[in-house]
This record gives sequence, C-alpha cells and structure tokens, in this order.
Amino acid sequence: MSIGLTELLLIVCFVVLVFGSKRIPELARALGRASREFKKARDAVEREGAELLDDGASTDTHASVEAGVASAAVSQPADKAASPSEKEGAAPK
Repeated sequence: MSIGLTELLLIVCFVVLVFGSKRIPELARALGRASREFKKARDAVEREGAELLDDGASTDTHASVEAGVASAAVSQPADKAASPSEKEGAAPK
C-alpha cells in the first residue's frame, strides 16, 4: 500500500491551500534544517556510543590481564609460597 499519484496530488493541493505558495519554500528550508540537525545529533550519539564500547573493551582487556596475574600468583606451588612469618614481616630465624 503505497501512495499513488492521485493521493500525492491531493496532498500537494492541500498544502498549497493551507500554507500558501509563498510559505512553502520557508517550510521546506525549516524541514531541511531540522533534518540536518537530527542527523548530526544521531551521528554524535553513535560516535559516543562507539567510543564507550571501545573504552569498555580496553578496560575489559586490562582487567583480564590483571586477573591472569592474580590467578598465576594464587596457583604458585606450596614451596614458593611465603611462610606465615614472612607474611607478617618478621625476619626468618
């Protein structure tokens, strides 16, 4: 169901009768400006969203590296683990 030629002509006639032939160019300019502003705002939001996603991905990678270092420290063999006296800061005897 698309708009046919007859419907389009009726719409154009209605617009000319309601707004007058002198105001139609002004309305078209205003509509063009509004459309341009909307596109600028949409593009800005898309760029900001992409930047946030990129920042989130680099933060996730950094967190994964830190988690890998932490898991490596936890999985040390028992003979390399610090004794309780070394953990407290006391000198070994």
